[in-house]
Parts: sequence; C-alpha cells; structure tokens
Amino acid sequence: MGETKDAAQPPPAGTWAKLKTLRNRIWRRLRKLRRRKERPRWTEAVKVPACPEGWIVAPPDFVGIGAQRSGTSWWYAGIEAQPQVVRVPKRRKELHYFNRFWEGVVPPDMASQYESMFPRPPGSLAGEWTPRYLYDYWSIPLLREAAPETRLLVLLRDPVERYRSGLAFAVNRARRSGSPARLAQVADAVWRGFYAEQLHHVFRFFPRDQVLVLQFEACQREPLRELRRTCEYLGIDSPDGLPAEMTREREPQEKPPLADSMRAELVERLAADVVRLAALCPEIDISLWPNFAYLAGGIDAERAGP
Repeated sequence: MGETKDAAQPPPAGTWAKLKTLRNRIWRRLRKLRRRKERPRWTEAVKVPACPEGWIVAPPDFVGIGAQRSGTSWWYAGIEAQPQVVRVPKRRKELHYFNRFWEGVVPPDMASQYESMFPRPPGSLAGEWTPRYLYDYWSIPLLREAAPETRLLVLLRDPVERYRSGLAFAVNRARRSGSPARLAQVADAVWRGFYAEQLHHVFRFFPRDQVLVLQFEACQREPLRELRRTCEYLGIDSPDGLPAEMTREREPQEKPPLADSMRAELVERLAADVVRLAALCPEIDISLWPNFAYLAGGIDAERAGP
C-alpha cells in the first residue's frame, strides 16, 4: 500500500494572533502614508524650478487667487495652453507659497524666492493660481509686496453650489486618508463663499483695474468669449477656439445632498454679501446663480437708479 499523507496540522499556537497583529500594523502604516500624502501643500518645502540658459526669472505676470471649487483648474488650463504662456516643467498650478506664512514670520528673501518660481523665456508670461490666497487674509499683502504689478484673476461661482462642491471635496479627501470629515471644514466651506468680504480686502492692496473678476456660470455658458476676455486682460493674443485642455470630458464629482432647510439657511446668511458683491463687481450677473437669482431684479433696479 502507498504511504498515506499526514493530515494537515493545525498552525502553532499564537499564529492567528500574530497574523492579526501584522494585519493591524499594515493598516496603520497605510493610514499613515495616506495622511502624509494628504498633507497641505503649504507644508511642503519650496522647490525652485531650474532656469534654462537664456531664460529669465521675474515676478509672475498673473496670479489667480480664488475661488476654490469654482473651475479654476479648468480656466488655468485654458490660459496655460496659450502659446505666449510658458509651462514651467514639473510645477503645479497651485504654489501655496504665501499660505506658509500664517504665523506672520516672513523671511527677508520672501519676494526673491517667490520670483524664482517663475522662469520663462523673455517675452513669455508665467503665473500660478492658488485659490486659497483670496481666503487667507495675510496672503494678499504679501503678494502685493512680492509682485506689485501682477495681474490678479478671480473666478467666482454660486456660493451655495461652491459650498456643496467644497464640502464634497473635503469629505472625499477625509475618506481617502481614513479619517472623518471635521466640522472646521464645514465652517471653512461656508466662509469661502463670502466673496465681497474677501474682495474688499483684495482691493485695499491692488487697484480695481488690476483684478479680473470672472463668473464660472458665464464661463460655462460662453467659454470662448470669456477666455478671449481673459487673454485680452493678460495682454496676449486672442484664441481662435478653445484649446483641447478645456474641452475634455470630466467626470462630475458626486456632491452630498443638501437639505432644504440647510440651503435656505445658507442663502439667508450669504444674501447680504451677494448684494455687496454685485455693487463691488457689476460684471457679476446674479441671475446666473440659481440660489440668488431672486435678488437680481432688485440689484438691476438699484444699478439703473431713479
């Protein structure tokens, strides 16, 4: 008769406990890596790009300062696609340079270091777009000090819809890091929609004609017209059509539901600021904002005067 195989032996005592411990260690390590990956960009060390021979460094020609979740990446892609605008290799759209100075400690080489982030061939334009600059009150005076002649860009969206998109962004980011969303992020998402308050601060440091205020809904409705307006403001050639970077299909982000009572509360809290914004920036068409279209008639009547 052939030899019989030994019956499977049970694992040594303590094996399952050891495997469970190992599994928990792996999960903790993965969560730590996710958290590290999700660290705010302004905590990262400044990386100065190389300046090829024959190029120059100078303060940026344009800086987008807001607003988060208002189509700024889409619009920046359209600007960067223009032949007169240089694409700095391996550099992000958002530098978050001034956010790091939140404690008020600013190095003496702040302006020169910021300037070094924008190498370009002579005659070309270079810039960045960090939506948080509009939100962080200390960023604007520092930007004025570092780049007093730069042209500012602001892209605004219906504040309630911006809130919903901002909250979805925060929730999804928290999920990726294995953490729950924080209530501070909810407050942050609300405050970012007080556009008039933030722009009033900007106009203390930059003249009005040095700030182009765009409207996301108008850009969606007539993108080529608004892109041409943007290029004219920047002093570059008007495009014949939309670049491919602006016409790619993007998967829409799922937004958390907003209860009717919460929406009504947000509209009530933001309405006065929207009215102030309309007075501050007449180019904004409030009727394009679904949550505040009811204000448009009164605003138009006030603009028309007696």
